[in-house]
Amino acid sequence: MKLRDAPPLETLCWLNSRSDITLEQLRGKVVMIEAFQMLCPGCVSHGLPQAMRVAETFSPEDVVVLGLHTVFEHHEAQGTRAALEAFLHEYRVKFPVGIDQPSGNGGAPKTMTAYRMQGTPTQILIDRQGKLRKQHFGAEDDLALGAQIMSLLREGDLEAALAAGKTNTQGANCDEDGCRLES
Repeated sequence: MKLRDAPPLETLCWLNSRSDITLEQLRGKVVMIEAFQMLCPGCVSHGLPQAMRVAETFSPEDVVVLGLHTVFEHHEAQGTRAALEAFLHEYRVKFPVGIDQPSGNGGAPKTMTAYRMQGTPTQILIDRQGKLRKQHFGAEDDLALGAQIMSLLREGDLEAALAAGKTNTQGANCDEDGCRLES
């Protein structure tokens, strides 16, 4: 399977961040994006709480969690920055959240369209090289998500070890015959 670069995030602005965020700035880290709408029951009950758990569990040096408020319905009720700021405060969402750029034609917002999302919640995983590795619509099991994130983190560890000429990262003594435990 050929991996493709993750499309850029086309946002109006970022909340919970001192500056705008681009995926290029985050190269070298695994990125999880939780696309949501504040009036989406699945987003409020599952997607956002799970993203908050990921942000609390993994080191921000390794994994960056971003929210993407991508409104494609009920624009008048949830389409303002003030409404989103109140929502994020009320639900104690601390990770950065970008407001997806409206399409201008009443259709799906720009980032939502670029990623071909089916709706919300949508969870996206981007590897350390900026490649789109996973996109999932709906609820995801915590254990499965944690394993997927760890797999992406370990890929980076393995690549670094191979580049440094090491055949393993566990401290064993390995050659073509196998790996012996060092005493």
